[in-house]
Amino acid sequence: MNTIELEDRFGISFCNRQAIAVESGAGSYVWDEAGNKFLDFTSGWGVTCLGHCHPVITAAIFSQAQKIIQNPNSGFTYSPSRAKLLSTLQGLLPPQLVKLFFANSGAEANDAAIKLARKITGKVKIVSTLGSFHGRTFNTLSVSAGRDNTEKYLPCLPENEFVGFGDSVAMCRAVDSTTAAVIVEPVQGEGGVRIPEPGYLAQVAEICREHNALLIVDEIQTGFGRTGAFFALEHSDPPVEPDILTMGKGIAGGFPFAAFAVTEQINSRIQKGDHGGTYCGNPLGCAVAASVVTELKEQNLSRRSHRMGLELLGGLTGLQIKYPEILAGVRGKGLLCALQFTSDNYVDMLTQICLDSGLLITPTRNKIVRLIPSLLVSMDEIREALMILDESLVRVMGN
Repeated sequence: MNTIELEDRFGISFCNRQAIAVESGAGSYVWDEAGNKFLDFTSGWGVTCLGHCHPVITAAIFSQAQKIIQNPNSGFTYSPSRAKLLSTLQGLLPPQLVKLFFANSGAEANDAAIKLARKITGKVKIVSTLGSFHGRTFNTLSVSAGRDNTEKYLPCLPENEFVGFGDSVAMCRAVDSTTAAVIVEPVQGEGGVRIPEPGYLAQVAEICREHNALLIVDEIQTGFGRTGAFFALEHSDPPVEPDILTMGKGIAGGFPFAAFAVTEQINSRIQKGDHGGTYCGNPLGCAVAASVVTELKEQNLSRRSHRMGLELLGGLTGLQIKYPEILAGVRGKGLLCALQFTSDNYVDMLTQICLDSGLLITPTRNKIVRLIPSLLVSMDEIREALMILDESLVRVMGN
């Protein structure tokens, strides 16, 4: 049996898989087992921010793996690679966020943030936004998408409430004295690259302050240069100061890793035993993350993301003008962009046609295709992607 047959026979499939067995990658490209080449505009859902097999990542893995991979007694002992990463991140975080903890995934970081918010405030209610996505643990599913999503998993949490994304008036009505926290993405990713007005986050922060609720900003998809700023909350005007900031995906360029940062006020309320984890702050993960974050900073890839994102968005806008019958619009912030279709059927068709033509894109709910290339994507690669998209949209129109 080949790779696809083996996975289909023995693996649990929670999604519709594309018929491609990826064997290797370099930069913005991947190759399947037959040697076919594909331009990757998914970045593993925004993870491979430096592209595939970037030398700073492979060197960090090789170097650290020769020293130690997992500490004895895990987090009970100190780690030079963890200390280095803590120090590296401290200079990049919003100044009020002074303490960090590392996790294995964005879902774990958000789960911990929600758990700690309830413990610290002594309140239960979490307010989230319709269309949001914060993870697949029970805690994070309970604040993702909307009530129709959360009610599929029992027991449900009736205290939680959802409001429209970008709607500060609805947020003001929902947050009250029983609210432990509001959790919000600066730009919704799974929700369809939905971008709020610049003042929205600051308005939410003010509402939280009025009711002694915590503000959790989820930067798992938007952080580390993806939107043209190191963290997407930097686009907020006026500036916003979250109580907890969660991070993941691009933090380690493809290695499973995440983090959350808190203010001193939150840290002072945390007690021994409130949280933990076997692999949290694992030396190998910390070494990789430190190498990625350093590269992002030294090469100023946030600025590059902004510049290249404008090029990509301009090209997508041209496609929307060219194919108004099926493309309802385009959106983007940095190198997180979306095509809005008039029907979900077009999303599936385009995804398959692009695959057949050598381009990998991300089908998303709400009639959206997301384009999430590496932050090191070249102008030639953007032109190649736009050309394939153009040709593929012609085929979609013909079906």
